[in-house]
Amino acid sequence: MKEPHNYAHAGYGMIVVAASLTAIGIVALLIGTDVLFGDSLSRESTANFNDCKAQDFKPAHCEKYWDRINTDVSGIYVDLEK
Repeated sequence: MKEPHNYAHAGYGMIVVAASLTAIGIVALLIGTDVLFGDSLSRESTANFNDCKAQDFKPAHCEKYWDRINTDVSGIYVDLEK
């Protein structure tokens, strides 16, 4: 039986794994001490949405929500007269 000689493919695979682990390490260093980075982003977004909801989505910074309200799925109905 002939030996398959796939050493190059295994070597390339190891390089890809090492590169991905390096990328993960760099992202971890960039985030730094904020271990709840995703949670912080989510809380800020939720606070912005709740602020817009309290003001009936009238301010200009709430325009990004206009296409998602006044539907059966959202259950939020607001008169958006300009």
